Amino acid sequence: MADKTMRVNGREISFAAGETILEAASRYGISIPTLCHLKGTTPHGKCRICVVEIEGEKELKTACNTSCTSGMMIRTESKKVVTDRKKTLEELIAHGNHNCAASSAGNSDWTGFQLAVQQDDNESELCPVWGDCKLQDLLYQYQVTQKKSSERKSPLPKEIVNPLIIRDFSRCILCGRCVSACNEVQVNRVIDFGEQDGREKIVTKNNTSLADSNCVFCGECIQACPVGALVEKKAVYRWRPWEVTKIRTTCPYCGVGCQQMLHVKDGRIVKVTGVEKGKPNLGRLCVKGRFGYDFIYSDERLKTPLIRENDHFREASWDEALDLVANRFKEIIATDGPDALAGVSCARSINEDSYQMQKLFRAVFKTNNIDHCART
Repeated sequence: MADKTMRVNGREISFAAGETILEAASRYGISIPTLCHLKGTTPHGKCRICVVEIEGEKELKTACNTSCTSGMMIRTESKKVVTDRKKTLEELIAHGNHNCAASSAGNSDWTGFQLAVQQDDNESELCPVWGDCKLQDLLYQYQVTQKKSSERKSPLPKEIVNPLIIRDFSRCILCGRCVSACNEVQVNRVIDFGEQDGREKIVTKNNTSLADSNCVFCGECIQACPVGALVEKKAVYRWRPWEVTKIRTTCPYCGVGCQQMLHVKDGRIVKVTGVEKGKPNLGRLCVKGRFGYDFIYSDERLKTPLIRENDHFREASWDEALDLVANRFKEIIATDGPDALAGVSCARSINEDSYQMQKLFRAVFKTNNIDHCART
């Protein structure tokens, strides 16, 4: 490894062949900010937030897609780097509804800007991801102030025609993380860079809505979005980061065991995200895992066993219901033999429960009539 070392901020670090500056620095806990980079996908350096200064190089280089070279001397927070990052951030918030930074134009102009944003959003609230936005974090980190509201372009209209995702193009910074998430992580290939009315935009094929595209609504684009351009429709304005408790759990919809992070406010789930480092899904979720949490609060959900008597159901205790089922199984086996019984294990069960059920049928009931239902 002696011939594969470089210095970052005066610290010598090693790197593997083909490793980028960002990857090598991250392994050593050296922070380099990014907006467009999505781990595990092809880096493109589009946002230019991760620029670093390399001794001997005239221009700054993007750390996410610049390969390490032996003997490199890199500075991640030099004056030149910081100045460039501030300029990039100023350009990012010059247009659109980014009302998350302090104003440099005076209170009256800033108030007018906020009121205009509220009018566009048709909401009295600040940005729906205020407090949970990577762009906002960087604006405060580098003390970037909002420019005058006169520089703000008319926003592209929101897309709200589907029941799950709001696409707010006025807040999109064209970082491409959603494109990478869709095309390389989930490999659905629904969205890509395009344009509308001469302006660059993230589009579906033929520039249709998500509802009219082949989108499966996995929501991976939402999890990848660093700003408020993509948000869950039923979670919007219902929570702020400091109001929720995060609880890790296993998705109940199938036996794969995807790891979820429940965002709970006042005892109710208001948002679900994938656990980025949790196996086996590594942050990815399907449409049911990400959006299908409402059923637990349904008034129609059964909470007590029911026993049919004639043409009606009556509530019963668990002991009574289980005794009834056990006795009926015994009667059927005694009368018609064990193969008169059959069982179907629900796909929502965890693998351990399905194993116990097949063991019950094979070892106790003495029948192999056990199957697994793939429907959910």
